[in-house]
Parts: sequence; C-alpha cells; structure tokens
Amino acid sequence: MKHVFYLVGISIFSLQLQAQSKNYIDQPYIETEVSVDTLVVPDKIHLKIILNEEDSKNKKSTEALERDMYKVLKSLDIDTKKDLTLLDASSDFKSYFLSGQKVLKSKVYAVIVHDAVTTGKVMAGLEREGISNVSITKTEYSKSEQLFQALRAKAIVQAKTNAENMVAPLQQTVGKAIHISDYNAISGNLYGKVSGIQIRGVASMSDNYESAPIEVDFEKLNFSVRVGVKFLMN
Repeated sequence: MKHVFYLVGISIFSLQLQAQSKNYIDQPYIETEVSVDTLVVPDKIHLKIILNEEDSKNKKSTEALERDMYKVLKSLDIDTKKDLTLLDASSDFKSYFLSGQKVLKSKVYAVIVHDAVTTGKVMAGLEREGISNVSITKTEYSKSEQLFQALRAKAIVQAKTNAENMVAPLQQTVGKAIHISDYNAISGNLYGKVSGIQIRGVASMSDNYESAPIEVDFEKLNFSVRVGVKFLMN
C-alpha cells in the first residue's frame, strides 16, 4: 500500500511540473537582445624587472642593481612595499677561460604601475641605471566588475525600451521580465599580452637620452556585454 501512495505522489508531482511548463510556454512573450560596449584605458600595468649581473657585463652586482632599481622607483613615488614583489632569486654557474668558474646571481621582480606615462618613466629610469631587461606582462582595469554591472544595467534598460517599441504598434504593453541571460567579455591586444605595446623615441644610453624619453601607448580595453531578456506581453 505504501508503494501505491508513493507512485501516486510521483504522478501528481510530475503533472504539476508539466502544467507549470505548459503555462510558461503558452504565455505570450517577446524576447529582445542588446549589446553594449565601452573602451577603457588600463590602470594596472604589470612590469617584470630582471636584475642580472651578466646583463651589466659584470660591472654591477645584483645587489647594486637592486639598490638602483629601488632608487628609480622611489623617485617616481611608487609604493615599493605595496606594488613591488620579488618573484624569483636564483644563481647560475658560468665558465670563463681567465677567471675560472664564477657565480652570477639574478633576481626577478614584479612592479605594478597605473598609467602609460609612469610606465615609460620606469623603463627610462631603469635603463639609465643599466637595467634594460624590463617587460610588460599584463594589463588590467581595476574596476572591471563595477563596469560590467553598469553595462548590464544599461543593456537591460535598452532591452525593455526595444520591447516596448516593438509591441506599441500592436496596442500591447510589456509586462515583467521572465528570463534574463547575459554574456560579457574583455578584449584588446594588450589584455594580458605584450604584443600590443608600442615603444618609440628610445635613444638608449646615449648623450641625448633625456631629450628622447620612452613613450608607451596602450590600446584601450574593450568591455562588452550582451543581454537577452524575455518579457511577458499584456
């Protein structure tokens, strides 16, 4: 007997689900899809700085290069406690005919700067100190989530406006939203890459270096949102 009640319960529940599904399908609705996007200048630029005695032709020790790096960053008001990180410290054995075997130490740092002008100044300042192994490893926008939320809100408002314009000739109105889907993306040659960097006006280690600073141009990041909304029709 218990088994009979169990099966009846399952049947009733199944009928309820079918009824709900049928009611949803039978309701008149309109679906609109809207895409919005915007361009944003990245405000978090990740630099990798490699300090290597071999790069300086053994004229400076890694410790000396490190002191010079700190001096340059401090002069540009970069918070070295917050935005500078030691990624790796290592040493390699190299063989020389005259001096025999010698240890060459190297260190790898990551520093975050917040605009293209500062990026160029860091590169120029480090190169003047004999530190030329500097690269950009990643670019970001610090308020990306807030921007996505604003774009979604704008897209949903536009979706409703589009739906109202479409049903107006039918002398009908738009009701509540019954389904919302969205897709978002960030694109740009510089997003997480190095290939989009443009460096010009470089007169490396020359007498007229001060008159030809390093200029770095960042392509803006494209933030895009696509929203699909189903509205009931009254």
